[in-house]
Amino acid sequence: MTSEMISGPDLGAGFLHQLSLDRDGERTTFTFHAQDGGSDANGPPKGPLDRFGFVHPPSPCMFGGSRCWHRRFLLPFGEAPKVRQAYNRNRFVLETMMGQAYDGTPAAVESGLREVVERIASPLESEGIAWYVGGSVAAWLLGSPLLPHDLDLGTTRAGVDRIAALLATYLIEPLAPTDWPAPGIVRGARAFVGTFQEGLRVEWAVPLEPKSPQPYEEWSGRPGVARLAAATVGGRTVRVTRPEYAWLRAAERGDREGRSAIAGVVRRLGVDRELLDVLLSRSSLPLTDRASLRAELGA
Repeated sequence: MTSEMISGPDLGAGFLHQLSLDRDGERTTFTFHAQDGGSDANGPPKGPLDRFGFVHPPSPCMFGGSRCWHRRFLLPFGEAPKVRQAYNRNRFVLETMMGQAYDGTPAAVESGLREVVERIASPLESEGIAWYVGGSVAAWLLGSPLLPHDLDLGTTRAGVDRIAALLATYLIEPLAPTDWPAPGIVRGARAFVGTFQEGLRVEWAVPLEPKSPQPYEEWSGRPGVARLAAATVGGRTVRVTRPEYAWLRAAERGDREGRSAIAGVVRRLGVDRELLDVLLSRSSLPLTDRASLRAELGA
C-alpha cells in the first residue's frame, strides 16, 4: 500500500487540513484529515467535527497524529479531481457550518431548500426517480416552528447518483461508498448549498450494508417504504416524510423543545398509529419512556 498527501497543509475554521490517498492495487481510499490548527488557523475551533460525520481513527494518523479527525471515501484513482474539489469546498464553508452548529447562526433553510428543489425536482421527476424531503426540514415544512440545521433527502440508489450530479458544484463530500456513523456503510454525498458565508448543509445516501431492514424505514432507498405527506416549496408540491420520524429522533436525543414542537404537528395532522407502533417498537428508549411518549401524542 502507498500513502500520499495530495493537498495541504491547508487552513480553515480553526483546523489544519490535509487530503491524502492510499492505494492498494485497484483500490484507492481518499481521506479528509483535520486537526486543531491553533492560532495559525485562526483557532481554536468552535467545536468537534463529529457533527459532520468525522471520526477519530483507532490508531495515530501518519499525517495528523493521535487526535486527527477523518472522513474516508473509496473511489477510483481517476476521481481525484472531484475529491479535491469537494475537499476544498468543505474547508472553505466549514467556518459557516461550525457557526450554525455551535454559535446559533441560523442555516439558510428557506433559500437553500428552494435552490435544491429548483435544481433536482424536474430532472428527477422526468426520469422517474423517487425522492423526498426528510428529517427536521420535513417537520418544518409541515408546520414545526423550529428552524432546522440541515436538510436530509431520501431517494433511491439511482437518485443518490443523480442528485450528486445535479448539486456537483456544491459538494463538500464526493459521491462515494463511505461510512456514516448512524446508518453504517452507505453510498452517499454531502453538499453545502449557498455561498461560503451563508447556506444549508444537505446530505443524502442509501445503505450498502442494510442493518436489518424493517417496514417504514425513512432512509432505506426503497421506493414506497417511507410514510410520506405533501408540502409546498416555491409553489411546487414536494413529498416529505411524516413528522413521527423527526419527533421520535428528537425524543431519543433528549431534545424536549424539538419534541414538543413536532408533537404539535403530529397531533394536527392526526397520528399515523401504524407508523408510530413500528417506530416505538424499534426505539432504543426504555419501555416506560415509550409509553409516556405514546400518551403525549394521545395514541
